[in-house]
Amino acid sequence: MGIDPGTTILGYGIIECVNRNIVLQAMGVLHLEKYNDHHLKLKKIFERTIELIEGFKPDEVAIEAPFFGKNVQSMLKLGRAQGVAIAAALSRGISVTEYAPRKIKQSITGNGNASKEQVAAMVQQLLKIPSVDMPEKLDATDGLAAAVCHYYQTSGPSVTDNKHSSWSAFIKAQPGRIKNK
Repeated sequence: MGIDPGTTILGYGIIECVNRNIVLQAMGVLHLEKYNDHHLKLKKIFERTIELIEGFKPDEVAIEAPFFGKNVQSMLKLGRAQGVAIAAALSRGISVTEYAPRKIKQSITGNGNASKEQVAAMVQQLLKIPSVDMPEKLDATDGLAAAVCHYYQTSGPSVTDNKHSSWSAFIKAQPGRIKNK
């Protein structure tokens, strides 16, 4: 399960890895803009994270780390949102791995400076998501990107098959990641 934490919109994505193929299970967002009380937002994040964990039973959670911005108050609020989601996962015995935004973008698109739109397009292609099923809010695809990044970093083909006799062998070992044209 991947989470893109936020105090206005939290994005999430859940994948299943079957025979080295990534299959989309769910993606969505938690809208928090209607709540004025920051503590209530944190409670909603905790509750929704627990609901997702209990509903999908993920083995692991990957979460995007807050990026360093100019607004310290915004960064603190984002860090709290991330912390609450982490606490929810840990309360259910789920391990959590944190990834920097650049690491996620690099893992998904090959470019650590990719835009949210580029990440969404690559996630759509990787998971074969029909255009009509793509979410309006890109926070959902950011959550999916965190989950896919974690798969690539921990158990993906590039981790387990790091010795290849040729480019052709490398490409064959990357099902779903590299299209052989």
